Amino acid sequence: MPRKKNQSREGKNRPTKKGGAKQPKAEITGKVMMTREGYAFIATEVVNSDIFIPARKLRGALHGDLVRVVYSDRKTGGSRREGEVIEIVERSKRPYIGVLQIVGDQAWVITEGKNMPYDIRVEIQESDKVHNGFKVAAMVDDWPRRSDEPIGHLIDVLGMPGDNNTEMHAILTEFGLPYKFDPKVEREAEQIPDEITAQDIKERRDFRGVTTFTIDPTDAKDFDDALSLKELSPGNWEVGVHIADVTHYVRPGTTLDKEALDRGTSVYLVDRTVPMLPEKLSNRLCSLRPREEKLCFSAVFEMDEKSRVHKRWFGRTIIKSDYRFDYEQAQDIIETQKGPLVNEMLKLHQLAKQLREERFRKGAISFERPEMKVEVDKDGKPTNIIQKISKDSNWLIEEFMLLANREVATLIGGKEAGAKAKTFVYRIHEEPNIDKIEAFRSFISHLGYTMRPTKNPRELSSEINNLLATAKGKPEEGSIEIMALRSMARARYSTDNFGHYGLAFDYYTHFTSPIRRYPDMMVHRMLAHYLDKGKSLDKQSYEDKCKHSSEREQLATEAERASIKYKMVEFMQDKVGNIYDGNISGITEWGMFVEIADTKVEGLVSLRDIKEDYFAFDEESFSLTGRRSGKKFVLGYPVKIKVIKANLEQKQLDYALMWDDSWNNENPQPQNERYEQTDRSSRKRTGSFSRGGRGSRKSKS
Repeated sequence: MPRKKNQSREGKNRPTKKGGAKQPKAEITGKVMMTREGYAFIATEVVNSDIFIPARKLRGALHGDLVRVVYSDRKTGGSRREGEVIEIVERSKRPYIGVLQIVGDQAWVITEGKNMPYDIRVEIQESDKVHNGFKVAAMVDDWPRRSDEPIGHLIDVLGMPGDNNTEMHAILTEFGLPYKFDPKVEREAEQIPDEITAQDIKERRDFRGVTTFTIDPTDAKDFDDALSLKELSPGNWEVGVHIADVTHYVRPGTTLDKEALDRGTSVYLVDRTVPMLPEKLSNRLCSLRPREEKLCFSAVFEMDEKSRVHKRWFGRTIIKSDYRFDYEQAQDIIETQKGPLVNEMLKLHQLAKQLREERFRKGAISFERPEMKVEVDKDGKPTNIIQKISKDSNWLIEEFMLLANREVATLIGGKEAGAKAKTFVYRIHEEPNIDKIEAFRSFISHLGYTMRPTKNPRELSSEINNLLATAKGKPEEGSIEIMALRSMARARYSTDNFGHYGLAFDYYTHFTSPIRRYPDMMVHRMLAHYLDKGKSLDKQSYEDKCKHSSEREQLATEAERASIKYKMVEFMQDKVGNIYDGNISGITEWGMFVEIADTKVEGLVSLRDIKEDYFAFDEESFSLTGRRSGKKFVLGYPVKIKVIKANLEQKQLDYALMWDDSWNNENPQPQNERYEQTDRSSRKRTGSFSRGGRGSRKSKS
């Protein structure tokens, strides 16, 4: 039988009786962030902290639902307001993943994942071709008032649990992302001619005779950008940033275009790429492979030895790449000054280095948190976890892509005085909220760091860079960088330009990756339209597409993180019982998150599992202090842990803290001191910097 739940909807819609508890004072609309334990939070910018909703006050609302909530000004649990759902405005369209359990003529989806505490009753049709124990995806249709569980229907049969393809498809489906193309999309792609005709080339600038090359990851197949270099005169260089001309092949209103818009972006899981466009386009026609003629949309710059741009040209081109480098090969040429196209590589490296220095001089923020890569075998099994390190070759490409994106946005957005602004798609990153910065300043003060108070955005970026530089190489570096990122706004697409704070650009867009991002396709079309002297385009239609693209980008990011977490847990399955050195990466009222030093694999040490002491959580300083020992744990503190559980279904790792006897008498506390020991059954997310519980962790900006 399915799991029995301790909640039903019985009585949940009853109005509050007169003369009862004090009525809530305010009302908001927001989306439900549900936990596995059944309670939820409503994220909102209206108040400084999320609003806590007990399970009994959800009224059948589920994760992702848009709801109306009334809440009290009185805070509970220290700093949290408590509310109650009064209306489900719109059900989430996100599916739930689980294992099908058939009992007689009834069936349930036994849900998994961090945001669904209820199983779903479903009806099975003969056409479903599903068996007991299969992993499936289901949508919730209704939740009758007197029912213990919601009612739904199956939308996909994914396969047997544990199979690699099943699990990766489950992650994609959970976030509403497709894992295959409709046959009609594939057919339309296959009908596109392979040949480049004389008519295609007729009005294009010819770069086939100019030295051109690509630099991409070793395993990349979609090469959507290339660089060219030509010396115009001593100290005067022509640098071409050549981008695959995707919109030459994908025309507005076609099935291909509608599919690309719907997907919004390619998705990069640990073991695969789920492309925005079918393989014929992404890996063949539009991929700038060496020794093949390719159609491009290019940004060409005349630059001096100081990387100052004197002339700009934008338009359609044809190129023929001379060489395909991976980042390691390009880095070797930069370091040894030997290899193919060495002169071109070194000159572009010099120019890029100066562009980078100038960008940071103007206030760009240097976030450089290490990125981990899970290596897998041919069957998708994880074999190793390594750190990806950005070097000069990565920055070379990055700086010229940033230059092209900035200059395209400046061309359209940097209107002359008195001229009417043209509708355009910008990539914006707004200035940080002052309250979040003050909270961040308070957070770092408890770690022994300071930031000079300032309301000047550029001075603030300088202060953040100085802070990150000071923390570099120290145990708390990662936590400080994560919290700094969380104090920032999230970058997004918009037709309203607010500049890009993190990059210190007044104008910025995405022009350089149309194979994998739909906004870049929009930018290509708009740029071509305006270069042809076209009038300003309809703002609202593009704003709607911007919002959709931002949402799809966030879903793709969440899916990518989920696949990494899944593979990290899978990697640790045969390491249960092993002991590792680590650092505390997050602290909550119910435990501490610890990252293993070498692999950055994170797990939870639950306070209820620490038998040596009871701990009080200080939300202001994000620390835990032992009642008996006085031992204080803060972010970045080095500890030893033992892996005690690897739950692949929940993508969770549980660690045990290896207690050091020297901690027993560090700073004994008075026996009457107030303390709290929160177990997992009643845990709550705390504060804007809490790492959150299983299912309440905030994503990076």
